[in-house]
Amino acid sequence: MTVEHCPSPNFNVRPIIDDISLLVIHNISLPAGVFATGHIKQLFTNTLDCTAHPSFADLDGLTVSAHCLIERDGNVIQFVSFLDRAWHAGVSHYKGRDNCNDFSIGIELEGTDDLPYTQQQYNSLSLVTHAIMQQYPITPSRITGHCDIAPGRKSDPGQAFDWSGYFSMLAQK
Repeated sequence: MTVEHCPSPNFNVRPIIDDISLLVIHNISLPAGVFATGHIKQLFTNTLDCTAHPSFADLDGLTVSAHCLIERDGNVIQFVSFLDRAWHAGVSHYKGRDNCNDFSIGIELEGTDDLPYTQQQYNSLSLVTHAIMQQYPITPSRITGHCDIAPGRKSDPGQAFDWSGYFSMLAQK
C-alpha cells in the first residue's frame, strides 16, 4: 500500500507524546454524498474555495484535519503525522477523558452515514489500522466512531459502516 503525503497546517503538538491510545473513525464528503472532488484535501489544507458550492459556506474559516483520509478507491492520504495532534474530534469525550484529539488518531473515510463504504476502503483501513496497532497501544476495544466520542453532535461513520466486518478483517491479520 502506498500512502500519499499531503501536509496540513491544521495540527499541533500533543500534550503527552506517548499517550496515543485511541483510533477514531470518521466520514466526510464534500459536497455531501459527492465523491472524488478533491474538496476534502482542499479543506484539510485550507485551500477550499468556500464559494464553489452553497454547502461550503459554513466551512469558511474552519481549520480541521485528520491524520489520514481513505478515498473510495482505497487511496490513503496522510495529512498529519500520527505523532502530532490532528484537529478531527472537536468537543469530545471518551471513557472519562475530554479532548480526544490529545490522545487519538483520526481516520476519515470518504463517504456518508448511509451509503455503503467500498471494499477497497475496508482493505486500506484494515492495513492502516494494523500498522497503527503495531506502533501504539490501540486494540479493537480502543477503536470507536466519531458518533461515540461526540454523541448528539456527530453521527459518523454512520449506520452504513460495517463494524463487524471491519473487526473480522482485523482479527484475520
